[in-house]
Amino acid sequence: MTSASRTFGRWAPALIWVTLPFIAGPSFGHALDPRSGDVQLVASLGLWGFWAIGLAAALVPSTVSLTTIRILAPAALAAAAWAAVVAPDGADTAESVAMAIASLSAVVSLSAVVGDRFVNGSSYGDERRLPLRPPGVLTLGPIQIAWVLAVAGMITGPLLLGAHVWTAGIAITVVGFVVAAASIRILHQLSKRWVVFVPAGMVLVDQMALTDGMLTQRHRIASVGPAVEGTDATDLTVGALGLALQLTLTEPDDIIPAPPRRDRKAIITPVEVRSVLFTPSRPGWVLDEAKRRRLVVS
Repeated sequence: MTSASRTFGRWAPALIWVTLPFIAGPSFGHALDPRSGDVQLVASLGLWGFWAIGLAAALVPSTVSLTTIRILAPAALAAAAWAAVVAPDGADTAESVAMAIASLSAVVSLSAVVGDRFVNGSSYGDERRLPLRPPGVLTLGPIQIAWVLAVAGMITGPLLLGAHVWTAGIAITVVGFVVAAASIRILHQLSKRWVVFVPAGMVLVDQMALTDGMLTQRHRIASVGPAVEGTDATDLTVGALGLALQLTLTEPDDIIPAPPRRDRKAIITPVEVRSVLFTPSRPGWVLDEAKRRRLVVS
């Protein structure tokens, strides 16, 4: 990763996010004009509140901040799209500009370079974290559904209360916040999956595949490289799409697989492995870091 990429990943989300009230604000104002005063108040407080939370997250990189901006940036795009659809006089320049800046914010926040910078914001000492790709099956609907539940759970109830729909508003606010909290927790698990380079070697951290992180000391690493066709390496990719890398050991080691999702209390026995497969977001960055740390790259 180049120095320019690191700088972009560190500062681009905040620089784009800080402009949203000024660029997208007029569009939201047009969309809220026909609404009642209380709905306007609730919506305005919500928009400013989410903007402040997003800005704080963008300025302080961490895994929590990464989850936050990856929920709020697409939410801003959804809000801009809604504003364009319901604008009293139809979508015009203000709505187009709002859609453009919100789209840019969402794309940047979901990019691999931003993910890399933010997961390393909460790293320790001489440690380099490189994110893993999400399980392939989750990218085909479950992640999007969890995001919708998180966003809808936070905003639906308060808006109903603003519209004076008291009974449904109170019930949906309580249920919605519980659903949103559960959905955010699920999404946050995806921000805490990575391969870590440390002075002692490498660690594979993925609670979807492993009960505990797989620490491999330097002297036990035979090689790291792209997986070869027909390999008998143990698959820890959890079905992630993209190029898998293979970590080959000099001697067998034991790992403890994650228990089945349907039976988290199941007793799991250690499995002996000589090599494992994992799928990072950017395999090239992993191999570059392995070379920098003088590991054998095959």
